[in-house]
Amino acid sequence: MSQVTFKGTPVSTNGSLPIVGEQAPDFSLTASDLSQKSIKDFKGKRIILNIFPSVDTGTCAASVRTFNEIASSLDNTVVLCISRDLPFAQSRFCSANGIENVHSLSEYKDSSFSEAYGVRFADGPLEGLLSRAVIVIDDAGKVVYTEQVKEVTEEPNYEAALEML
Repeated sequence: MSQVTFKGTPVSTNGSLPIVGEQAPDFSLTASDLSQKSIKDFKGKRIILNIFPSVDTGTCAASVRTFNEIASSLDNTVVLCISRDLPFAQSRFCSANGIENVHSLSEYKDSSFSEAYGVRFADGPLEGLLSRAVIVIDDAGKVVYTEQVKEVTEEPNYEAALEML
């Protein structure tokens, strides 16, 4: 388990982020068209996983907008914005905000992603939602960067993640 804070109060996740240098775990997530996506769907590309509690909060929305801007200038790289929001809510947010350069994926059907990546809150007011984290995977499928954001209400370190690309 990892421990972070939510508005200063300690909360725990169900595990730890993958280890840098290891193969990224596979997952099954739901896209906005209700199709299932796995890491294999992005094989040969560099992948940024932008993980967060809910697109309907200010900090989460800011991270999606920031990664959407960044993604337009990255070669052979996809950004996957992952939460437990319903695909319909993710789609509504993206449409309303002109988000076109990232893939929104939902863990609403099963918890294989948060089990493999250790990012589901195990306690506290956000229990069951995903914690704020960024994971970068290289084009060979290896984890090259992880950040478990220590305070859920803060944005991730975008620059550090991008340096790993």
